Amino acid sequence: MKISVQAIGLTPHEPLESHVDKKVNKLDTFYDKIQECKVFLKVENNSDKANKTTELILVVPGDDIVVKKTTTSFEESLDQCVDTAKKLLIKKKELAS
Repeated sequence: MKISVQAIGLTPHEPLESHVDKKVNKLDTFYDKIQECKVFLKVENNSDKANKTTELILVVPGDDIVVKKTTTSFEESLDQCVDTAKKLLIKKKELAS
């Protein structure tokens, strides 16, 4: 699976990039037909503390899976995205078999 990370309005630091790789690579264990994973990190322009948005786009046969979460940290929003994507992948795998 190819992983691409795009940070909009910020430069991701090394611990964040390795966190993204570690979390996203685990998704392969739930559904082995993932072709690509696009990760978008963005700081929302608002006064809320919860302004870190992570969007996960999983390119799979059929419809792509898109998950978007906004929290106070990129790590937290990524974790929530991965958890939701995991559930969707398990559901997709069950429907396919």
